[in-house]
Amino acid sequence: MRRESKEEALREELLELHTKVKEQELLLGSYEWQMEEIEKQQTQIRSLHENARKLKHDMRNHLMVIASFLEKGQNQEAMQYTSEILDRLNNVHSYVETGNAILNLVLNEKLTLARNEKIDVKAQIDQVPFEKISGVDLSALIANLLDNAIEASKTEKEKEIRIKVFRKKGYEGISVKNRIVSSVLEHNPELKTTKAEKESHGFGIQRVKEIVSQYEGMYDFYEEDGFFCVNVFIPQ
Repeated sequence: MRRESKEEALREELLELHTKVKEQELLLGSYEWQMEEIEKQQTQIRSLHENARKLKHDMRNHLMVIASFLEKGQNQEAMQYTSEILDRLNNVHSYVETGNAILNLVLNEKLTLARNEKIDVKAQIDQVPFEKISGVDLSALIANLLDNAIEASKTEKEKEIRIKVFRKKGYEGISVKNRIVSSVLEHNPELKTTKAEKESHGFGIQRVKEIVSQYEGMYDFYEEDGFFCVNVFIPQ
């Protein structure tokens, strides 16, 4: 009897140890993912700075050409050249400003990615600093929300994503909606990943839940008017 009691205690200890090892493996995978995101952000920052430099240089040249036309009285040429420049600028999407440098970076990078996928993007962005959440967690939160929406939109005929950053009743919120033809929650209520590489992609929705819970916030997944919707709220 005593021997059985020791064996049972040993089994429980081994089970507890196995559980802790699995938890550490998941934590390590999460940290590795976060480090990859940080490296991506650094690359994106350099790219944004380079693009801004090029845009500034090009606009200076364009203005010199227009000024030259006007100086020579070539008003028609100046108007035509200005029209061409405006057409090009209409194809350049404006930079989103939120009041938080990390959020600016991730939002602009993901919005560019969405537009490259021919996804119609509508954004309503308020000045929200998100001071209570760390940069790494904020980056992971918004990146996962938008990656999920972009990935889901790729297979839809009507591709549309709506993003809103706002403040409401003591919370700082992010809302991401992507258009759907059929219900996601009806076929996948637990929102489990459908990708083959579960180790690489299994952190999406789970990471959103973990981060929001870590900051004692709230999250909500629902469907409305042909959109799959995710709202997250972080206390101010």
